[in-house]
Amino acid sequence: MSKNIPDGYWPDARGALIPVDTIKPIDQERDALVKDLVAKAKALNTALADFKQAAFGDIAAFVELSAEQYGVSWGGKKGNVQLLCFDGRYKVLRSIQESITFDERLQAAKALIDACLAEWTQDARPELKAIINRAFEVDKQGNINTNAVLALRRLAINDPRWVSAMQAIADAVQVTGSKSYIRIYERVGATDRYVAISLDIAAV
Repeated sequence: MSKNIPDGYWPDARGALIPVDTIKPIDQERDALVKDLVAKAKALNTALADFKQAAFGDIAAFVELSAEQYGVSWGGKKGNVQLLCFDGRYKVLRSIQESITFDERLQAAKALIDACLAEWTQDARPELKAIINRAFEVDKQGNINTNAVLALRRLAINDPRWVSAMQAIADAVQVTGSKSYIRIYERVGATDRYVAISLDIAAV
């Protein structure tokens, strides 16, 4: 209890002090249960945070150690890595997922693509126009589907304006951040299938 709360009182949700002897036993039991579960959850949260930090550090150190066997040093903190134990039963994946956005040059790309579409209107396949239009649609938050835009670069179109548009898209890419993940897997029996060892409480 806080030092500002006198003995024999509990604060309610509004901060009012309530005499404990007027609080129903079931309410006191509920309070005890919730606080016990919260304390255990916080301990698990801390343990997971410690595990994550240690795991990333250990993987980075191992990658650096492995690189040193060939006389190179490139830093083990970046890039996707897959590690398997000797018998292949367990697998650890470290993946880096980058957050990508586009700067103002995307608008230049869109203008070039629009010019192409205007000229190709008679001959362009409906599927192609649908793919392009879908790539530049925005969601409810006003965000563009980056994967759809980048996928346009895989289309084999040799029109100089299209080539310039694809270069504008490439130049417009901005990496705004990244998230790192660790996933751990166990192989099922004698098969080649791996099943994730979940660290998500909802999936346990």
